[in-house]
Amino acid sequence: MRDGLKRPRGLGRLLPALLLASIPLLGLGKTAHASEALFGEHCAACHGTEAQGTPGLAPPLAYPALWQGLGQDAAGYLAGVVRHGLSGRLQSQGQVYSGLVMPPQSQLTIDEIASLTEYVLKLSGVDRAVSPGEVEKTLSVARSHRQLRALRPTAL
Repeated sequence: MRDGLKRPRGLGRLLPALLLASIPLLGLGKTAHASEALFGEHCAACHGTEAQGTPGLAPPLAYPALWQGLGQDAAGYLAGVVRHGLSGRLQSQGQVYSGLVMPPQSQLTIDEIASLTEYVLKLSGVDRAVSPGEVEKTLSVARSHRQLRALRPTAL
């Protein structure tokens, strides 16, 4: 008590903890929680909260064989589908999705698409960083829905 003021005990330990807890709220850094919230807001209604899919409506996204089959194209495929949507016929895990119409999520920023892409890949055990620069480069090449569907491995 050098200046004559009494300070509450424990504040010295509490303040750093409060500052650290506020980092996600301030938008300082990409967090898994923010990515999960993006997924919940833009994807979960059709693909399910655990990305398990909805038979006949939306294919599963938690599907390691798909992302492994796409290999280096996995992030680009996913970013393209998020930005431009997807329509047509797909087959996934023996289920046929006819008349599929995933609306484009063109309101999402490049940073949000990168975060969402990385999150979906991690749901399937693909631990791969996806940068906004990579997404921007991928999206600079226009791909039609047919071209996006053609990237999918046919044996899945």
